Amino acid sequence: MHVNVAKEVVVLEAMNVAELRAKYAEVFGEETRVGHKTWLVRRIVWRLQALAEGDLSERARRRAAELANDADLRLIPPRSTQAGPANHVSAKLEQPDPRLPPPGQSLNRFYKGRMLHVRVLTDGFEFEGTVYRTLSAVAKAITGSHTNGFLFFRLQGKGGAS
Repeated sequence: MHVNVAKEVVVLEAMNVAELRAKYAEVFGEETRVGHKTWLVRRIVWRLQALAEGDLSERARRRAAELANDADLRLIPPRSTQAGPANHVSAKLEQPDPRLPPPGQSLNRFYKGRMLHVRVLTDGFEFEGTVYRTLSAVAKAITGSHTNGFLFFRLQGKGGAS
């Protein structure tokens, strides 16, 4: 039996999701809870082709099983040595970016007719009384669009503004 794939796709795409789910149950012999029409059409057409033209050979099935057994898939992320997000932030602050001046100093930039002063803190940056987590957040507050903070304040090399 030969399946005309193009004809089957046209017929299946004319069906609604409820009809596709019924066809899926007919073809696969089990119900599905999936409601994604494109997925259902593809799976049904694949199954019809497999039934008409034959499925994978036994040799191909064995090889697929071998490959699946050898796959080193990580199902669970590795455990972190840190206790939580607070330690992650403090670990970041222990090694500050070498382009930044030490906490307490200011970054100054002349922008659109005014001199901007941003004070470097141990846990962020202060600009006009507001503390920001990142230099890019300060640059965004100033410009109104996302801007790389290091580029905006022209920080290059180790520890300071140019």
